[in-house]
Amino acid sequence: MANFAIVGATGLVGTKMIERLGESKLRVDNIYLMASARSAGKVLQFRGQDVIVEELNEGSFDKEIDYAIFSAGGDTSRKFAPIAESKGIIVIDNSSAWRMEEDIDLIVPECNEPLLKRKIIANPNCSTIQSVVPLKPLADAFGLDRVAYTTYQAVSGSGKGGIDDLLNGQDGKEPKKYPHPIYNNVLPHIDVFLDNGYTKEEMKMIDETKKILSLGEDVKITATCVRVPVLNSHSVDINVTFKKETSVEEIREILKNAPGLVLLDKPQENIYPTPLDASGHDEVYVGRIRKDISQDNSFYIWCVADNIRKGAASNAIQIAEMLEAKKQV
Repeated sequence: MANFAIVGATGLVGTKMIERLGESKLRVDNIYLMASARSAGKVLQFRGQDVIVEELNEGSFDKEIDYAIFSAGGDTSRKFAPIAESKGIIVIDNSSAWRMEEDIDLIVPECNEPLLKRKIIANPNCSTIQSVVPLKPLADAFGLDRVAYTTYQAVSGSGKGGIDDLLNGQDGKEPKKYPHPIYNNVLPHIDVFLDNGYTKEEMKMIDETKKILSLGEDVKITATCVRVPVLNSHSVDINVTFKKETSVEEIREILKNAPGLVLLDKPQENIYPTPLDASGHDEVYVGRIRKDISQDNSFYIWCVADNIRKGAASNAIQIAEMLEAKKQV
């Protein structure tokens, strides 16, 4: 059995982490729900039991906790994750604060395993997670030469503010979260713009893909990230060039048998993944697999996943499941 803490328990991802932990087969002895002073005292449920939310402070981890799962933003993680780590707690952090630190594991359970040089494990960016799940078995089979991402990201990726902007936009209300209306619109702008013209979100996908898949600088990766007026589940168009020759049939066969994937690829019958298919599920849905007629040995793969589940909460819980399973070996 293990003791868990959820930090940022009242947020959109935090509540989904509680739900996903409750659905898991993990034996949870005690659960501690932590949030800001503003949310302290709220009552949430875990496996049918009421749990009172505690205020997060520097003494919060002075109790017996095995795993602390953070979804409270980068500043909170930078301050409190090292405190939890110093108490011997394994931290699984959903923010971007630790992802590119050399001694921090960046983990997608279908792709890699933690080395635990430190007791902080980073959850990757939501769009990165769903993209590397199909890329990993293909990289193993054929090697990667180039990857180009185009994302279509749901407003739930921006939290409650993004959802509110979409719903309120239907009534003509001005956006509060986004710089322009998202209702009946698309925004080629996620996170801040950097000096190189890319957004921070785009660079996250590029850098995190290389780290998770242990790719060298010879593999070229680019990305364009777009916010779309969809409530939940991100879609990513992956254009990939392989080092070894392959075919659509071989790619389909590999993805059909790979962990964490559902193949929906009969376009002549209008069967392909959509956000409605993926919402509420942990699997990554793939389809629209076709050869890129403009480049040698290049292919398109369309992938869709629930960004709150697989793109955040479920991936974090799967990491804990992986670590607990290792204890049983």
